Amino acid sequence: MIRLSLRLPDDLHTRLVARAHADRRSLNSEILHLLETALNTTDDESPGGDTSSPAPPRGKPDSSPA
Repeated sequence: MIRLSLRLPDDLHTRLVARAHADRRSLNSEILHLLETALNTTDDESPGGDTSSPAPPRGKPDSSPA
């Protein structure tokens, strides 16, 4: 298993701790649960109900001739 050091804003940490406590999970387990849930949703089931289209790819635009 990979260990990851992550910097969180204080308010986000507080919200995660409260949610973990309410769900009777450790903070680590709660974060894993939330990540797995977010990554397992289909495009039609965005976690926040966001139906906007994805952001365009970053980087240089395609320079191939038309």
